[in-house]
Amino acid sequence: MLDRKLIESLIAERIAELDNGLYVVDLRISPKNVINVELDKLKGGVSVSDCMAVSRNIEHNLDREQTDFELHVSSAGLDQPIRHINQFAKNVGRSFKVQPLEGEKFEAELVKMADDNLVFKQRIQRRDEEKKKKVWVEEFIELPYDQIKEAKIVISFK
Repeated sequence: MLDRKLIESLIAERIAELDNGLYVVDLRISPKNVINVELDKLKGGVSVSDCMAVSRNIEHNLDREQTDFELHVSSAGLDQPIRHINQFAKNVGRSFKVQPLEGEKFEAELVKMADDNLVFKQRIQRRDEEKKKKVWVEEFIELPYDQIKEAKIVISFK
């Protein structure tokens, strides 16, 4: 069985050496010793060389003679749900589909992050009874990070 703490320390060691804003989004180790590491950066994207550096540090410090393993190091996918608060910070200004722990799912633009609170701006159509027509209204939704069940970036090719 692979030692999770050792793998975490090997990843942290290389990330500290690189010192380029890299962080771990997810680390999974299966019962069959398949190690999956997903990385992201505070600014910009994760490069192939970032993945290779982390992969090599793990690979060269684990003994395959003692425990065989399979290793996958990749960037966090744009189509995957957000799993780390830093991913929100990096994507202020983008639209998200958000499922809160309580309440209905909504789509809105992330306009601000303050500590662990996220502020989303949503444009919705409402009926203006005075003018007898529908009008666009902006609503702001403030939601603590720990109250989000799932959030995905809306991918747009406009």
